[in-house]
Amino acid sequence: MAPTRRTVLASGGPALGSLTAVSGCLGAGDADVSCPPSVPTDASLRIGFVGDVMLGRSVDERWRDAPDGPTAVWGSMLDRLQSLDGLVANLECCLSDRGEPRPGRRFHFRASPGWAVPALDRVGVSCVGLANNHLLDFGPAALVDTPTHLADAGIASAGAGAGRKTAFEPATVEIGGLSVAVVAVTDQSPSYAAGRDSPGTAYAPLDPSHPLTRRRVGSALAAARDADPDLLVATTHWGPNWVTEPAETQQAFARWLIDNGADVVHGHSAHVIQGIEVYRGRPIMYDTGNFVDDYAVKDGYRNDRSFLFELHIEAGQLAALELTPVENAYTQVRRADSAVAAWLRETVRERSRPFGTAIDRIDRAGRRLRIPLSCPA
Repeated sequence: MAPTRRTVLASGGPALGSLTAVSGCLGAGDADVSCPPSVPTDASLRIGFVGDVMLGRSVDERWRDAPDGPTAVWGSMLDRLQSLDGLVANLECCLSDRGEPRPGRRFHFRASPGWAVPALDRVGVSCVGLANNHLLDFGPAALVDTPTHLADAGIASAGAGAGRKTAFEPATVEIGGLSVAVVAVTDQSPSYAAGRDSPGTAYAPLDPSHPLTRRRVGSALAAARDADPDLLVATTHWGPNWVTEPAETQQAFARWLIDNGADVVHGHSAHVIQGIEVYRGRPIMYDTGNFVDDYAVKDGYRNDRSFLFELHIEAGQLAALELTPVENAYTQVRRADSAVAAWLRETVRERSRPFGTAIDRIDRAGRRLRIPLSCPA
């Protein structure tokens, strides 16, 4: 078996540090996170990250009986998605034919697994985060069905389960010959939190100073590190809707995740694009927005505009984050036209400016952007 990055570093490279935890928690500074981060491969790899993928309601109604539904939902982004070595998404709905709408909730998101699972498989989704505020919309049976249907198709998931232990359990998946661990957590809908023996999500306040967060999320990170992965992703469904800047607590938590071993922070929930930070040579995508859904477009927020975010691994290092502008054309995603691409380019630059993030154009039209994952000077 080829040595993993963790093994290589532990046997001679810069140490990653102790995973020793006090009462099951990791404290900031316990991991010595080297920069630039390295991975044990000479291959050039591209791992995609997208925000909310909501395949329920009108998306489900439009595509579930259409013969081309599993491919058509991805519109003109199909080829680009299929060219990736792996793809990580936030699945903003349960996948089930069972259950009833949860009382007291305004929105209920559920997709038929008969078409939705093939749709995810068609674009090579490697892993989905289930830690969000819609997995229990149709009750515990529908929640439990979701990871089962995904697993049957070979798609990994993390962030929800039949009990708290399962919900916080990291997923491990192979992407391009690398082992990738994924920890999924949320601070949304505490009523959806998994209990000791009751289905729900991996809920915690997502504040690095909160004892519950340090215990639950720290233990999940430790479990992920125990798997000795080559890459560790933290996918976070956090913060209020319709906010264009991450709160200071979110920023502190994101950096805490990296200080404790995460290589990528993949945020979502606000329904809008937020800024991108490079911390210790690792990307923090504070909010990746919406990728495909049937949501109304809120005035002034352009929640129908987002990116496909691609982590580029080159010469054994995390080299860059590349962004392809997209537009959600109501139940179908498509490549952004030049005007939308220009809006997204200027918006992500403006929202990333407080973090000192350099964003370069790859092509003259600005249809693709590149963020070097450089280390602090």
